Amino acid sequence: QVELVESGGGLVQAGGSLRLSCAASGRTASINAMGWYRQAPGKQRELVADITSGGGSTFADSVKARFTISRDNAKNTVYLQMNSLKPEDTAVYYCNARSGYNYYWGQGTQVTVSS
Repeated sequence: QVELVESGGGLVQAGGSLRLSCAASGRTASINAMGWYRQAPGKQRELVADITSGGGSTFADSVKARFTISRDNAKNTVYLQMNSLKPEDTAVYYCNARSGYNYYWGQGTQVTVSS
């Protein structure tokens, strides 16, 4: 079992920045990749970015060049640096960890971007 605890959400004006953190505990040695998804009201949950244990990363087209993802393997923590935030980035952001065929989720953190 893997437990995920997120932090760093909040309210920010358009053009501002936020950094999300997600700390994993439990069977962390089994984690292949970690990342972030988001879900806006009335919309499906979507991938924002993820990063493998080897450092390879994937980003949604809507956040490329604005968001970066990094991982501290020693701390079992993944970070999402969000710059140039837009109102359409408003959503609940969920941390995700993948271990084989198992997916683990954090409780979610609200990010609200005002115009």
